[in-house]
Amino acid sequence: MIAGRYRLREVLGQGSMGTVWAAYDEFLRRVVAVKEVRLPPGVPEREADELRERTLREARAIAVVSHPNVVTLHDVAQVDGDPFVVMEYVPSRSLAEVLRDHGPLGVAQAAVVADAVAAALQCAHEAGITHRDVKPGNVLLGRDGRVTLTDFGIARNVSERTLTKSGVMLGSPAYIAPEVASGGGVTPRADLWGLGATLFAAVEGHAPYDPHAQVVATLAAVVDGEPPVPAHDGPLRRVITGLMVKDPAARLPLAEVRELLVPLLPGPGTQVFDGLALPVRDVERPTVQTPPVPPPQPPGEASAPLAAAPGPLPFERRPAPTARPRRRGALGTLLLAVLAVLLFSGAAVGGFSLVRTVGGAPLRPPEPTAAQPPPSSAPLGRFVEQTADASPLEGTRGAAFRIPVPQDWVKFVEQRTNDGAPDSTRVHWVSPDGASELAVERFPQFFPTGTAAGYVQLLSAQEPQFQLVSGPTEAAGVFDLAFRTVESGPAAGGQPEPSRTRSTFAQVSPIGGDLWVITATVPIEQEDLGKQGLFDRAAPGFSVVG
Repeated sequence: MIAGRYRLREVLGQGSMGTVWAAYDEFLRRVVAVKEVRLPPGVPEREADELRERTLREARAIAVVSHPNVVTLHDVAQVDGDPFVVMEYVPSRSLAEVLRDHGPLGVAQAAVVADAVAAALQCAHEAGITHRDVKPGNVLLGRDGRVTLTDFGIARNVSERTLTKSGVMLGSPAYIAPEVASGGGVTPRADLWGLGATLFAAVEGHAPYDPHAQVVATLAAVVDGEPPVPAHDGPLRRVITGLMVKDPAARLPLAEVRELLVPLLPGPGTQVFDGLALPVRDVERPTVQTPPVPPPQPPGEASAPLAAAPGPLPFERRPAPTARPRRRGALGTLLLAVLAVLLFSGAAVGGFSLVRTVGGAPLRPPEPTAAQPPPSSAPLGRFVEQTADASPLEGTRGAAFRIPVPQDWVKFVEQRTNDGAPDSTRVHWVSPDGASELAVERFPQFFPTGTAAGYVQLLSAQEPQFQLVSGPTEAAGVFDLAFRTVESGPAAGGQPEPSRTRSTFAQVSPIGGDLWVITATVPIEQEDLGKQGLFDRAAPGFSVVG
């Protein structure tokens, strides 16, 4: 866990400058990429501290760059003084991998890549940011056709300082501008050379300089030799030779580069990378699904709550004028009362008939019938085996499992923070009426420090009005228990709604150091159904699959 928030999941890539991880942001519940910036070996501690501080300072500055072709930087964290850079996770492959596996790109494909990188650099340069390390390994091709530039300045900051202080060049110099290779300062014009060298590799299928040659020989060729020229005399040759010019001031500006690329770009919506069949590693995001909303009740069959009072009138009420009472004889009073009764009765009958007729309901109300049992009391029907993942990110070893689940129940995943126990992942399946639930919860590395009794104590602290009914009883290392909880909440108008007692049946299993808990929770009125129809059908089929 990085900074108490980012849970590292799996390695996406490694290099001399660090390791990139797929991780899960526990606070915002999203997948992110985390780069661990590794300092070169042998750097004195004082200089290492300067490098760490510089990396953090420049990373925070880079965070202001926002563009569709730039991988967004979310956060910068420190662990024991070492910087960890948190970035947007982009399901993609690098241009370097694509060139290695598929060879050179077509003209339209290379033009799309060049235009996207040029647009990203334009945005960065306008914000005062220099990339410093434009190369195919830092250009990402997404399965949706999005091209992004990543790793702004983070790794290159370290290698630059190391080069000038110790004379050691880290990483490949095959894409470095001549003025940088000779020890000069880094300016935005160095990114223009990197763009040209990257485009060279895209159309030729290899770097402009041999990345496997000795560093000194490659540096000498970059600094003293003539810039390489593409062997293919295509429409992109002019762009490449205009960017790979030794004199930084003579390189093509990015605006002119994009102008030259316009005639080569495909039409909007064209998927130019479909032919590459890019395999992209997916990292499943924990999902939260809401149970379906029940259909509205037919009009006229149930009363709706009255609207809230609109408040005081915007004007003062005048008192009703008082009429001078007139004397009325006894006969007149009697006749008036009889007439009022007749008029009221007729209006009531007529109004009732009119409303029933317009509403499409029969004039005679239906005969009362016996109350129907609640939906949750019906048999649960068919169970289907489902495979799920009880970890913050998919693929963690030992976190996948299978369990039989009622066919029409809705699944969602929850990350939980527990006092006195490891954070857990809980996978829920909820009945369509929302009254019942089947859940599997995993506490990683709960044992050997934790115990089943400790888990019961955790439950009693978390659950409202916890009441242990039975257990925990052990059989073959598995513990069974049953408990009840009482839930209540505010209803409309702030008045507390009636309490609801729910029954839960649980199976607690220690597996490989982890604690796995299977629970079936139902209204107390459905205890038998919850035990025999749900828990006893689901728990025996549970298994961890890897």
